[in-house]
Amino acid sequence: MSHVEAGADVAARPTGTPGRPDTATPEHPPGGVLSAPYRALTLGSVSVILLIAFEAMAVGTAMPAAAAQLDGLGLYAFAFAAFFTTSLLGMVLSGQWCDRTGPVAPVVTGIGIFCGGLLLAGGAQTMFMLILGRAGQGFGSGLIIVALYVVVRRAYPDHLRPSALAAFASAWVVPAMVGPVISGTITERFGWRWVFLGITVLVLLPLLVMLPAMRRSASGPTEDGPRGRFDGRGLRLAGAIAIGAALLQFGGQELRWWSLVPAVIGAALLVPSAVRLLPTGTFRSARGMPSAILLRGIVSASFLSAESFVPLLLVTQRGLSYTQAGLAIAAGGLTWALGSFTQSRPAAEPHRLPLMRVGTVLVPIGVAGTALVLLEAVPVWLPVITLALACYGMGLIISSVGVLILRFSEPAQVGGNISSLQVCDALANVVTLTVVGSAFAALGGSTAALAEGERAADAQIAPGAFLVVYVVTTLMALAAIPVAGRLIPRDAPKRDAVPAAGVDAARAGDTGADGPATEGPAAGDTGRAEADSDGVTVVRDATGRSTPPGPAPGPIPPVD
Repeated sequence: MSHVEAGADVAARPTGTPGRPDTATPEHPPGGVLSAPYRALTLGSVSVILLIAFEAMAVGTAMPAAAAQLDGLGLYAFAFAAFFTTSLLGMVLSGQWCDRTGPVAPVVTGIGIFCGGLLLAGGAQTMFMLILGRAGQGFGSGLIIVALYVVVRRAYPDHLRPSALAAFASAWVVPAMVGPVISGTITERFGWRWVFLGITVLVLLPLLVMLPAMRRSASGPTEDGPRGRFDGRGLRLAGAIAIGAALLQFGGQELRWWSLVPAVIGAALLVPSAVRLLPTGTFRSARGMPSAILLRGIVSASFLSAESFVPLLLVTQRGLSYTQAGLAIAAGGLTWALGSFTQSRPAAEPHRLPLMRVGTVLVPIGVAGTALVLLEAVPVWLPVITLALACYGMGLIISSVGVLILRFSEPAQVGGNISSLQVCDALANVVTLTVVGSAFAALGGSTAALAEGERAADAQIAPGAFLVVYVVTTLMALAAIPVAGRLIPRDAPKRDAVPAAGVDAARAGDTGADGPATEGPAAGDTGRAEADSDGVTVVRDATGRSTPPGPAPGPIPPVD
């Protein structure tokens, strides 16, 4: 059977619950994600994500005015670091919470905390209050994003999940295009506080719309879900990662000798904690879920880091206004949505993995091509084309990775695996931005003067400072190509090309980066037996973690 035939067969046949082959999956009503049975849930979820995305895009425009009024320019960076730090904690907590009680409580709690953070930031009388409000927004958004992915896994049938995740991805398009413009207008006409306060009521409305449907279709723990207390070790590791990443980000902002101190401490906290928290084999691209998680982190970090320098590049090197420079990014948002739409079509299901590989080729082409605008002979509109190409590739990849993670996951492990995906994504972004930002500043690209009001067109930034950014991000994007070839076991021609929902997650396992994958277990097994380096038989789950030999173990927690 060919890869295409295997994928088609997977999409067509009904499947049982992982580890319980005699249990049929629940019947789902027919129709698309906007049909009557799913309409309230889809519109509510997408609206929540859209508003979170708008806040993420808009706050950068309002923050300079807020910091100036609150006399907190010296704490400017902490307003962003606080959001990132607490969002990581929220992601990990939400994963465990969803696996134990279902996603309803994390969604409701997350929206409540997010709104509380908005109110606190909007009413802040000091910069410390604003930072605390931003921390609340980050924690709430971390709870929400992971829980909504779990809602997709539990409330939608397998054939609708690509469309649901494509809708999630598309919810970022409009905020990316108009968020900064709207935020700037609100800040100028009404004041920066309304950028925070105006979102509060709007976030509560979609919650009321989707809550009844979410309770009907996604409430309660899974039958085999974990019981007892939360994994304290996993939460402590998440805290160490969050603090380490914040210190690394803070240390990378200044090119002074003392900046090495927080940067080194941050790296010492972040690296070993990330290795222990993320699924075993993530950083060596073990086949199956670890490679899917790593792929998402690599492509997101490489593209978003490259994109963030485009407006400054076009303004300082080619003399465009910020409005003109922003059009290059706005056009890319449309093709990102198109890529997400492409992967969501039923006809694309048998070709999901080839489409993802195409995406990993388009991203480095687009990133590297954007840097060519540094040459005067190159048309200034070239980034419109190159970023649109890269964004189409991102649309093919990002939602598809989410689909694979949901398919690779046991029902009782979905929350933990989704939180691992989001944590890897966030970590890769902050580390990459810190590295390229420090290199940019070291080569004469400091933007401190711009932050204080200097006209961008008058800033003297050497082209080499931009060049190093695009060399690093292009190399990162190229590294995603081989990772995309490790999303399924080596014995894929004999098995399913793309595991379907309900297929045991152990099919996505691997013996390691070098050894061949062994034949997977029969339906109903939760792991795969093999011999370790000492000849002792061990059982490995989908993420590569080993469990003691003997009878098939119960669900393995996603973090340890």
